[in-house]
Amino acid sequence: MADPLAGLYQELILEHAKRRAGDAVLDPFDAERYLKNPTCGDEIRLRVRLDGTGPQARVDALGWQGQGCSISQASASVLAEEAPGLTVAEAHERIEALRELLRSRGAAEPDEELLGDAVAFAGVAKFPMRVKCAMLAWVALEEALREIELR
Repeated sequence: MADPLAGLYQELILEHAKRRAGDAVLDPFDAERYLKNPTCGDEIRLRVRLDGTGPQARVDALGWQGQGCSISQASASVLAEEAPGLTVAEAHERIEALRELLRSRGAAEPDEELLGDAVAFAGVAKFPMRVKCAMLAWVALEEALREIELR
């Protein structure tokens, strides 16, 4: 039987937690969100800048600063690498796909083509207390994009 912790802390997660892609203040930006996970204290301030408007708008850049566990920091780092270039609709699709994967408690098969490096968090699904850690940055982006869409 495989060690479930091996899936949780895969090499990619540990690498991203150390080098933290996108860990910088983004300025100028179109929307900003600050979120804190009250159960563990993970925090993130995420800023996003779009190129264009409406349905054709694409994520131009994403920057974040935060503190917390390696799962939350690595997830923000992966998001910072995966999001630029996506349309707003594609970003929402990936956010929802990761949410469904993490809520599956390990029953769902990760879609590597859709999620990219975020499939590394598939092991988190077996640890419900860590799902919010992995989703923190993704929910911050989701809320920031909705703010822009409502303008």
